[in-house]
Amino acid sequence: MLAAAGILLFIGLGFVDFLSRVPPAEEKPSRNADGIVVLTGGSSRVSDALELLSVGYGRRLLISGVHPTSGYSDIQRTLPDSQRLLACCVDLDRSAVNTRSNATETRRWATERGFHSLIVVTSNYHMPRAIVELSHSMPDIELVPFAVVGEKWREEPWWTSGAALRLLLSEYAKYLFAQTRVAFGGVGQGGMPEIGAPPSPSKPATASAN
Repeated sequence: MLAAAGILLFIGLGFVDFLSRVPPAEEKPSRNADGIVVLTGGSSRVSDALELLSVGYGRRLLISGVHPTSGYSDIQRTLPDSQRLLACCVDLDRSAVNTRSNATETRRWATERGFHSLIVVTSNYHMPRAIVELSHSMPDIELVPFAVVGEKWREEPWWTSGAALRLLLSEYAKYLFAQTRVAFGGVGQGGMPEIGAPPSPSKPATASAN
């Protein structure tokens, strides 16, 4: 019983620590960076990343995790004002299928561009795990988080929503797995699907879905 209580206490305290790393509101990046990377798969991530690029927070943007069949025209259809930026300053990564491979492809892109700092754009609940994976993949690059907060998070506290609580618990489990894997030398890093994740996106990751 004592052992079980200790495990529950450890998990509970860990969840509290995880919640402290989930930004409750959107804040401007603390500084400019060489580049910007947005990880697809959440409300308004791509549009927010393009807005940061448009005002000069970074010189170039990587959209990581785009569906293999999607292209610049798909993003332009959902974000008509993005044509100029897409033509000059945006790269698409179609190889990444999960957060680990996002980190791998981002490292390759940043190295090729000679970037030493990146603004990371993803949903607030995903940011802790994204930083773990990206920091492990490229420890020599400074990461500046920009957390996107969806409308549902603004409208009601997460503890009043069963769906939000389930999402946070699921993300916490993945965060713990990522931390453990990194602590033991990054076993399994690369393009292997995450626990509970499909091997590839089921629909195009265009701006409207991100």
